[in-house]
Amino acid sequence: MAEKISEKVKNFFQKKKADTKFRKAGPGHKLTESTSSNTAAPKPKKPGYIAPQRNTPSDVTRQAAEAALARMSSQKKDSAFNTSLAAIQAKVRRELEAERNNAQPLAEVPIGPKETELEVSAHLAVKGVYFRCPLVSDEVLNKEDWKVKIKEFLFAALEEERGITACLILYSCNYNRTKVQDCVNILCRYIDNIIGNPTETKFHRIRCYNPTFTDKVLPVLGASEFLYAAGFRQQRMEHNGVEEDFLVWSEENVGSLETLEFLRDALKSENRVDLELDRNLQILSPAQAAVRLELPQDFYAISPEEIKKEQQSKSEMAEKQLQLRTKAMREKDELREIRKYKFSLIRVRFPDGLYLQGTFSVYEKLADVLDFVRDNLEHDGLPFILTTPTGQKFEEKDFESTLAELRLVPATILIFEWDPAFNEEIQASGNITYLKPKIMILMQEL
Repeated sequence: MAEKISEKVKNFFQKKKADTKFRKAGPGHKLTESTSSNTAAPKPKKPGYIAPQRNTPSDVTRQAAEAALARMSSQKKDSAFNTSLAAIQAKVRRELEAERNNAQPLAEVPIGPKETELEVSAHLAVKGVYFRCPLVSDEVLNKEDWKVKIKEFLFAALEEERGITACLILYSCNYNRTKVQDCVNILCRYIDNIIGNPTETKFHRIRCYNPTFTDKVLPVLGASEFLYAAGFRQQRMEHNGVEEDFLVWSEENVGSLETLEFLRDALKSENRVDLELDRNLQILSPAQAAVRLELPQDFYAISPEEIKKEQQSKSEMAEKQLQLRTKAMREKDELREIRKYKFSLIRVRFPDGLYLQGTFSVYEKLADVLDFVRDNLEHDGLPFILTTPTGQKFEEKDFESTLAELRLVPATILIFEWDPAFNEEIQASGNITYLKPKIMILMQEL
């Protein structure tokens, strides 16, 4: 049954994606057409980051590096972009020179907001946290906007697949998990009572003014739609000498008890429309990255009121720092601090002074950061390493650790460098560039 539900949900999503492709295809084309003008080969997925061997690079790594070096030597740059690139490099050199003259180090993003400013600031490192939902559209929106979009999308799909869609609405459009689970438990009880006692009419009726129904079922989006798909219809019936509204089940409305079993299992499967975190990629010059910026409220797992309480207790924390505490006590406080955050802002500083910035979930792995960097490198075949500003190098065992576990939360700067095993060859190529041209252009739009 679980496989049948999975296949049904999969088909639902595939149909919606096909509908989206059809809308984009324009007139006069079939989705199954394979013409060179409107069908492109799927882009192969890039392999995950392979940890370079410090002393003896593997044959695969050596071949990839040699291929990248060959491209660096033979690649012809677009003259239109060269002018733009030269301007960017000149600007960066001027800013680096100004920094050296002023002897002011680059400032990292602070751990928390300013003590007296909780309102939206004009100096945010990012404006917010943004997401994608390819099933619905190609837009990049914040979570609140997506809540509206997903709700509209699912309710529009109710007529063609009411049962599955109602289950998706339940889990995708309600944000109090406790209330959703309570509602699901009650709905499953309704269905189980009918399946276990198909001829017992008392299980075929739900009184609309029953406190349990009005408090725990009716307010939950998707619950009424699910009951309709399960064969319930509203009727006026007599109860204790008074006419009241009831939801009455009939097998004619649902087809068979097997359909009820399918809907119950679909309800328990907890399928939902998920969002994908957008990296909100930005390129920063040294001057832009040097400004002390703040993180928006979206990065926090706690409310502004809770943040204010945290700030009021800073003096107490300062006193604690002066006390002798065990390692376990310090780690406990550190983990409590990390749990305040849902997202982490990662800046990767390149030797030419530019910064590559992206947003990550605190539960994503270091390998995801490495892949993010690789995807934006002009020469992605060359091995590289990332280190912390203190010089700490990440080992291969760290790649599967989360950003929270590595304490790279809520914001950090990582230093980029090519693998030392290939430094001489890269220097000899005489063409040291880091980021892709289309990525470099983004800096001018900030």
